[in-house]
Amino acid sequence: MTGHRTLDILIVGAGFSGLYQLHKLRKAKFSVKLFEAGGGLGGVWHWNRYPGLRVDSDSSVYQFSLEELWKDWNWTEKYPGRREIIEYFDYVDKKLDLTRDISFQTRVTSASFDTSTHRWSVSTDTGVTANPRFLILCTGFASKPLYPAIAGLDTFQGVVHHTSSWPQSGLNLTGKRLGVIGTGCSGVQIIQETGPFVAHLTVFQRTPNFAIPMMNQRPLSAATQTKMKEEMYPIIFERRKQTFGGFEFDRIPHGVFDLTPEERYLFFDDLWLKGGLRFVHGSCRDILTDEKANAEVYAFWRKRVLERVRDPEMQRKLAPKKPIHPFGAKRVSLEESYYEVFNQPNVVLVDLNENPITEVTQKGIKTRDGMIHELDVLALATGFDAFTGGISRIDIKGTDGVSIGDRWRTGLSTYLGLAVEGYPNMFIPYGPQGPTAFCNGPTCAVSLIIIIVVENNTRLRRKSKVTGLLTV
Repeated sequence: MTGHRTLDILIVGAGFSGLYQLHKLRKAKFSVKLFEAGGGLGGVWHWNRYPGLRVDSDSSVYQFSLEELWKDWNWTEKYPGRREIIEYFDYVDKKLDLTRDISFQTRVTSASFDTSTHRWSVSTDTGVTANPRFLILCTGFASKPLYPAIAGLDTFQGVVHHTSSWPQSGLNLTGKRLGVIGTGCSGVQIIQETGPFVAHLTVFQRTPNFAIPMMNQRPLSAATQTKMKEEMYPIIFERRKQTFGGFEFDRIPHGVFDLTPEERYLFFDDLWLKGGLRFVHGSCRDILTDEKANAEVYAFWRKRVLERVRDPEMQRKLAPKKPIHPFGAKRVSLEESYYEVFNQPNVVLVDLNENPITEVTQKGIKTRDGMIHELDVLALATGFDAFTGGISRIDIKGTDGVSIGDRWRTGLSTYLGLAVEGYPNMFIPYGPQGPTAFCNGPTCAVSLIIIIVVENNTRLRRKSKVTGLLTV
């Protein structure tokens, strides 16, 4: 068993946030290590490998803003896929030499704060331990998958995978009968990717996804990016820190009804054609605060979706006349051909509010109407125990000996989404109650880098009193 007994800082998680923390804190001359449960860099991008996985931000903003990184890196697509994101993380590692301070396949299992030494005692599943002064949890918002509690799931004789644990070698779905439970982001992507070549596709939907078109997905030339780097990149990186969602665009200062009906329609149409998350994050300032304004946006969205879906029953399920929830209240997904898939004769959409799943059998999924939907492969696009799950799965005890998971059962409480009372010197960038759900990941993940201000400008490893906290 090995340990890091005099460590200044321990970081948990090797996604965007964790890697940026490691780089910046090392440069500040702290002794810092990073523990990562997986076998590679990338966080959520390391674990998720399902068909169609792709980022929903423009590649120009979905990266670190360090010039030493972006000046020599060129993206091949406007919205990169998973493989290119992993290549980017490998490139970052080569540039910054990060892995020399990372322990892979080392899952943190517990942590407790020792009030006598003012250090954390951290244990892992490999036996490696650490006693850092500061603990930074970069576990992300989607690291603990949720599996549905459906009777008989373990009896299914076909292949079943959660989207977050898809086989690394892939899975041949050509000619297979595929079932997908869930229509969140991962559900949308796997459905539109596999729909054209599976023998039969059955989608089990609880809540329709108000997905918006990615639009303008295209290859990017090195020449185009070289030109952008000369002028636009520094501006874009500065601009993304100024906007609501951490993108290069922001909501306009006008309300929906400040515009004439004609202005409104043309404005919505322009956002729609530009594509991406502009339709939400580049729209009018009141679309999430005024119910009538939100209804106008939904009506436009629904009109565009109905134009692409032919069957009236499919239209009703995918774009109901009355929205299930306000448009944009849940982070919207981007799609390229999602709605066209439901025009295929080999696609069935089961509304679980009308016809819920009763059990999984050896052959497939049985619904309340008595029908058994026979399947070869079942994809569980059932999401994650988001925000808190990656933290509460670790047995973290504060000064009173109470596990953070137990404390949060009575109500979630943090300080600015960054710290928790009773858990001193523990920080949570990109976590619960932070600007996580609606933010471009790299913007928010790297904007909360923790710098500890120590009395008399001394090092953390000396017995100095912490006097403040800065975020940059």
